[in-house]
Amino acid sequence: MADRLAASTNTYHGHGLEDALDGIARAGFASIELSSVPGWTEHVRRDAGAAEIERVKGLLDGHGLTPVSLSGHSDLVSDDGVAAFRKALRLCTAFGVSLVTTSTGGHDDASAGALDEQRDRFLARIGPLADEAAAAGIAICLETHGGLLATGAMAAKLIGRIGKPNVGVNYDPGNVVYYGDTAPEADIGAALPLIRHLHVKDQIGGVGIWNFPIVGTGEIPYPALFAQLDAAGFAGPCSIEVEFTGGDPPPLSEVDRAMAESYAYVRRFVPAPE
Repeated sequence: MADRLAASTNTYHGHGLEDALDGIARAGFASIELSSVPGWTEHVRRDAGAAEIERVKGLLDGHGLTPVSLSGHSDLVSDDGVAAFRKALRLCTAFGVSLVTTSTGGHDDASAGALDEQRDRFLARIGPLADEAAAAGIAICLETHGGLLATGAMAAKLIGRIGKPNVGVNYDPGNVVYYGDTAPEADIGAALPLIRHLHVKDQIGGVGIWNFPIVGTGEIPYPALFAQLDAAGFAGPCSIEVEFTGGDPPPLSEVDRAMAESYAYVRRFVPAPE
């Protein structure tokens, strides 16, 4: 049984995969969320061929890490984004991963009219993708990531319109504050039945402030959130993600320290498998 407590390689944005895996393993993790987001953190290239995939598998095995999810964010309001997401599904199959995280995409404009158009375009495309994912044994986890998914309540409403059992929520409390200006402890209940995956990300400063520190040092009330998750029987991966304060990536030593300290904090809420 894979450890539910995982590390997102996106924490190592700006650093290479080898450094990420080394730091994550030394922090104590046994599970990992691989990032494959072109233009942001593409630790596994969306167009990776068989040789590259085998190389990454070897690196994972060498560090004793099991992939439990893939960050495959794609612009699902466009046909090009749909094609890119199909490549993410291919990577899930290659790595034996059954959970892929994405947002809807196209959420730079959050005005009411723009969101209505984005919703229509997304709903016209997500159904066939969900069916393709289901056929491969993959669940799509829509991340609370602004736009149509700014809060858990908004995500739950949108998923209700999709009507596909393999489409759920990747709940990110830090994003709910940053994008949705909403307290996650008051919001998470609306999404609880649909949460398949959790991003354990802290935040300081409120809406629009890019400050995502070491988990346990910010303002997200994780004891209260994990109490709600446990009461609801949530048993999915809990992937730690630290995104610091923007700008240039921190030195590797600082990222390694952030992962180790975050692991120690979150481990109290997510026991190691017996």
